[in-house]
Amino acid sequence: MKRNTEVGLFTKPSNLTISHTGKGAIVLPYLILHESYPFLTNVDGGESKSMTIEQAPLLKVNNIEVIYEHVILVLKGVSFNVYEGQIVSLLGANGAGKSTTLKAISNLVKAERGEVTKGTVEFDGKRVDKLFAPQLVKLGVIQVMEGRRTFEHLTVEDDLLTGAYTRGRDKKGIRDALDKVYQYFPRLKERRKAKTGYISGGEMQMCAIGRALMAKPRIMLLDEPSMGLAPLLVKEIFNIILRLNKEEKVGMLLAEQNAAMALNYAEYGYIMENGRVVLDGDAETLKDNADVREFYLGLTEVGKKSYRDVKHYHRRKRWLA
Repeated sequence: MKRNTEVGLFTKPSNLTISHTGKGAIVLPYLILHESYPFLTNVDGGESKSMTIEQAPLLKVNNIEVIYEHVILVLKGVSFNVYEGQIVSLLGANGAGKSTTLKAISNLVKAERGEVTKGTVEFDGKRVDKLFAPQLVKLGVIQVMEGRRTFEHLTVEDDLLTGAYTRGRDKKGIRDALDKVYQYFPRLKERRKAKTGYISGGEMQMCAIGRALMAKPRIMLLDEPSMGLAPLLVKEIFNIILRLNKEEKVGMLLAEQNAAMALNYAEYGYIMENGRVVLDGDAETLKDNADVREFYLGLTEVGKKSYRDVKHYHRRKRWLA
């Protein structure tokens, strides 16, 4: 997916007024194209034509392959982009390679005897697939692991504070971040003195996301945030994810089996099968795709499909044909 900006391109040299919201105007003798100044007008009235400038993605995954134990090939040429402040969803069945993709980005795959053997991962224009996981955390790439990983022997507040480890001795910044977490998750404030091993599953998931927020993320990698939670809690969690995206401008990369919920909140989606991206598109396009509706949303042209009424699918997925 590409994000484009339309600007004016002038046929002869002239003074240009470059204007941008809230900062007045600047007059330059030459034509300068930069994504920070998307609106250009010719003050001399010369002829102009449109030109497209492509916005660089915040996260760029380019044709990566991941092998475990030097033998098991899990990812096979996975590529996608995530732009600044965007919510992107990785969809697919269990074992499709979603979690491995997130771990390849955060470099946690090395802790499981895995390795990115081909391709590159770029963050904010810089290659990061050779960095260690703590270095990525400092850059703002934060993963929320599958399974609500918390430190069960710590209190909720101490668990949250571990997320601020990379911020050093910035006591005021850490306290402000903790207050912000409690604003988004008021239930955690009520349970802040409780051991995380004794709180509910939904509260554990909130704690895991809150801990990631303490690290000042620019992008969160969320692995199955809805897994094992009641429908009402799932909706609450996703609403908070949406608020974090809109209010804090945090990009979100969601790995989800719950395609219906993910596509309701994501702007763009990629469908994975057997370690490959087989289909991608904006959320509305994917919702209308016949294969996605039948195989991931449980819908057909006549409405919902009951799996008790059929023993197998009557046709293959079109992307496998």
